[in-house]
Amino acid sequence: LKTLYADLPLQKGNVCVAGFDLEHINKNQVPFLRRKLGIIFQDFQLLTDRNVKENLLFVLKATGWKDQSEMNSRIEEVLKMVSLSTKDFKMPFELSGGEQQRLVIARALLNFPDMILADEPTGNLDPDTSLDIVNLLKEISKTGTSVLMATHDYYMIDKLPARLMRVENQKVIDFQNSLT
Repeated sequence: LKTLYADLPLQKGNVCVAGFDLEHINKNQVPFLRRKLGIIFQDFQLLTDRNVKENLLFVLKATGWKDQSEMNSRIEEVLKMVSLSTKDFKMPFELSGGEQQRLVIARALLNFPDMILADEPTGNLDPDTSLDIVNLLKEISKTGTSVLMATHDYYMIDKLPARLMRVENQKVIDFQNSLT
């Protein structure tokens, strides 16, 4: 995943993500690539000194949004999408693990990404909450946003039939989901 969002250089092969050729991308292009991606980290990486709304506002300002009413409107939209509309004033520590992960998903959706990269999005969650998060990602994928999820959770793989790819010996192997 780090290679896909240009945190690590591509070692070999040809990869194009959101219109960017990772073999030839220069560091000045990386922020523009990342604006086309939504990244969901396993460990949330929320700003602990800001409430839910301020966490999202920070991202919008950092990515060039200027109009306050447009920012507020977009924040309301993404919070509604992840069922956190009534939690915009809460601090991250006041949210459950599942709510924190939904906030991270809202953050990933802010800039209308072409693709969401989800790094073990259920790794720190209980099975029921994990299933809710995976179903939310499935619903997002139905809107036309590609979702690439890395997981070791075979239970989740079994519950969500999808195209599977496995990384083995530094190679990506595509195979059918034989677990479902």
